[in-house]
Amino acid sequence: MPEPDEAVEMQAALLRLRRSSGLPVAFGGLLSDARHARIVELNGAQTTALRGLVISAGSGLGGKSIALSRPCAVTDYASSRHISHEYDTAVAAEGLRSVVAVPVVVRRKVRGLLYGALRHPITLGDRTFDAAVAAARDVEQALAVRDEVQQLLAATLEQVTDPHTGPGAWEDVREAHRELRAIAPKIVDPDLREELLMVCGRLASASGAPGPTAGTVRLAPREVDVIACVAAGATNATAADRLGLRPETVKGYLRSAMRKLGAHTRLEAVVAARRAGLLP
Repeated sequence: MPEPDEAVEMQAALLRLRRSSGLPVAFGGLLSDARHARIVELNGAQTTALRGLVISAGSGLGGKSIALSRPCAVTDYASSRHISHEYDTAVAAEGLRSVVAVPVVVRRKVRGLLYGALRHPITLGDRTFDAAVAAARDVEQALAVRDEVQQLLAATLEQVTDPHTGPGAWEDVREAHRELRAIAPKIVDPDLREELLMVCGRLASASGAPGPTAGTVRLAPREVDVIACVAAGATNATAADRLGLRPETVKGYLRSAMRKLGAHTRLEAVVAARRAGLLP
């Protein structure tokens, strides 16, 4: 079964696929292992015939897409000579004819499968293919971000809990904190995003005893993000690029954060934020 954040990303991608392509039905799921995908998300379906279907690599249209690691399509599913027909019963129950299948590929590994379909047989054009591929790219990017988050969390928490962590390692922790803060707004699933921010809070308070201003200063999330970038030596332009903001917006957040921290320079702001337990 997919993780909650994966399900959210798949649902969003299927909705986008239907809206951008005009296809009435979209469905898909992630691979449970290297050779099998389970259909868990349906959008526009009139029956539950496809839900729970396990697609094996090489079998049917989706299995062909998994095996070849590229989009595949048929004009009329039931009569196509270019695929095997293990799933004809479920496809016929939903009344599908023209179907496109697109693999979700992350770091050259197929991680999921998206379908779009019509209930009458016509050749699917470039616009439909482009929409299906774009939807798959959305899921790919979301999975890549999730992988990065998990790797950063594991590595960073290991450093924090290591009794031999020294000053050099703390610079790595601070860099990981900045990266996690920058990634957080990209996470669609609210529970995962909240968990990530809670870990950031643990990192910020893990470097030692809280200073006299701990708990008394409240910065907005984006103000913390900007200060974290500044602590890593980033200019306003670099911070803007990392956070997906405009330089003018970064300047505004920085000015507001400095005012709240009682700081007159960027360095004073970083020092004050660490004393307040806002940065590691």
